Amino acid sequence: MNNWNHARRLLCIRLDTIGDVLMTTPALRALKHAVPGRHLTLLTSPAGAEVARLVPELDDVIAYAAPWMKHTAACSDSSADLDMIRLLDERAFDGAVIFAVFSQSPLPAALMCYLARIPLRLARCHENPYQLLTDWLPDPEPEESIRHEVRRQLDLVAVIGAEHPDERLALTVRPAAAERAAELLARGGVDLEKPWLVLHPGASASARRYSPEQYSEVVRLLVATRQLQVVLTGAREESELVAAIQRRARVRTFSLAGKLDLAALAAVIQLAPLIVTNNTGPAHIAAAVGTPVVVLYALTNPQHTPWQVPHRVLYHDVPCRFCFKSVCPEGHHNCLRLVSPDAVVRAVDELYGAKGAFVWQPNQRAAVTLN
Repeated sequence: MNNWNHARRLLCIRLDTIGDVLMTTPALRALKHAVPGRHLTLLTSPAGAEVARLVPELDDVIAYAAPWMKHTAACSDSSADLDMIRLLDERAFDGAVIFAVFSQSPLPAALMCYLARIPLRLARCHENPYQLLTDWLPDPEPEESIRHEVRRQLDLVAVIGAEHPDERLALTVRPAAAERAAELLARGGVDLEKPWLVLHPGASASARRYSPEQYSEVVRLLVATRQLQVVLTGAREESELVAAIQRRARVRTFSLAGKLDLAALAAVIQLAPLIVTNNTGPAHIAAAVGTPVVVLYALTNPQHTPWQVPHRVLYHDVPCRFCFKSVCPEGHHNCLRLVSPDAVVRAVDELYGAKGAFVWQPNQRAAVTLN
């Protein structure tokens, strides 16, 4: 594997979305610094590309809707895929590193890299890839154990000598985004000199969503008993979810739903003393910018908890844990439904002030750390 020491132009492939790309950034940093002057390009999904452009270790980003990924719309025309192979061939990469979760096969991406004449190709794979990979690591997951997603990818690049002491997630908040975030908060009436937090109630997978009714009670308690300003965020399509939570809570809150692009959302989260959210992209954005996070963590899978940031992971243990499903197969959502709003507020009590923004520790209670 010493040939990797001479690979200066690397293609990294991570075809998933925001959180997965962010959890790959420590491995990208290790690759970047392993060889002086190394140039990194990331091939990722259109959603992943949005956050990848904020990753400092990356020199270039290519957006690609791979037909073998579940969020890609059906298409019977392969011209875009053939064009991508030609583009990768023209870029003359020295090597390709394919990052994937254990439930995904790296072989479609490996075949593209083989056809694009990329000489070095590294990935984990459950089956023998033969010539599609020059460097193949058998995948022990999930049969033997399941690592954190960050550790899984760090272990992958370590086999080609890429290691770095800084294993934090990486994301750059640009000054223009920070200014826009502060302006939107001020315009909305948020006083940044008084205690506040962000609450992001959405998630792409229904199995990972704490209910709107319970979030409404969390919001009510935070405002009425903790005198916190609560700023709700969400994508445009989540605006009604946020509005419904506000109506049900019946306390003064602030909504930025549908008003933030990803860069501005990251800036708001960086400004915030704390964020409360589900197991979704903003939890990993928080980890990347150093904001403490209370995460309502559905037990769909164990490997995506917040990485190297103060946090509380809240869930109710269930016999059906680690189902790896986007929709609750039992229909009861008990791993989240049975987490009380009071428990969420107690977790906020414990973490608030961890960022050093305010000294505020009312109603100290027994620990509710569940991670």
